[in-house]
Amino acid sequence: MGRYVGPACKLCRREGEKLFLKGERCYMAKCPIETGRPIPGGQPKRRPKISDYGMQLREKQKIKRTYGLREGQFRLFFERSAQLRGVTGENLLQMLEMRLDNVVFRLGFAPSRVAARQIVRHGHVFVNGRKATVPSMLMGKGSVIEVRDREKSKQYASAFVEKSEARGIVPWMSLDKEKLKGEVLHIPSKEEIGSPFNEQLVVELYSK
Repeated sequence: MGRYVGPACKLCRREGEKLFLKGERCYMAKCPIETGRPIPGGQPKRRPKISDYGMQLREKQKIKRTYGLREGQFRLFFERSAQLRGVTGENLLQMLEMRLDNVVFRLGFAPSRVAARQIVRHGHVFVNGRKATVPSMLMGKGSVIEVRDREKSKQYASAFVEKSEARGIVPWMSLDKEKLKGEVLHIPSKEEIGSPFNEQLVVELYSK
C-alpha cells in the first residue's frame, strides 16, 4: 500500500494547524504554523469559507494525516468502530490510539508516529515478550511494550525518552524509562486522549 513521502509540514499548512508529524521540529519557533506560512498551492493567504461537506472532509483528512493512514486503512477502522458498542466517533479515536505505532510514539520511544512505525517494522519493539512488526496491531489493557534488548535499539529510544517525558506521559500508560518498557493501564477515554478533532464530523461524512 502506498504512503505519503512528501513534505510533512505541507500537510500541517494545508490543515492550518499542527499535526505533530516531524517530532521536535513541531515544538520549535521555525514551525511553519508558528511562522504563519499560508496554505500550499498558491492560494490567497485568507482561507475561503467552506461548506459543511468541506468541513467534514477536512476533519477526516486531519485525523488520517495525524495517524498516518491511507483512505482504505482509515475506512476499515471506521467500519470496525461502528460495530462496537458506544459512540462510534469515540470508538474510532480509541482504536487509533491503541495502534502499536501510536503507543510506541506516546511512550516516547520515537519522535513521531512515522518514526515509530519504522522502528516497529524493523523489529526493534517487543509486545508481551514477543517481537512485533505490525504497526497497526491493536494493544489492549495490560499490554507490555518494550524496546528490544539490543544496543542499537536502546540507544535510539533512549535519545527521545527524556524529551518526551518532559512533556508528560499519557495517563493511560505507565513507563519505566530505565528498562525502556511501558504498559497500557486501560483503554483511554476521549478526555484522556485530549483529541483536538471533531470526530462527529467524520461520522456524519461516512453516514451519507
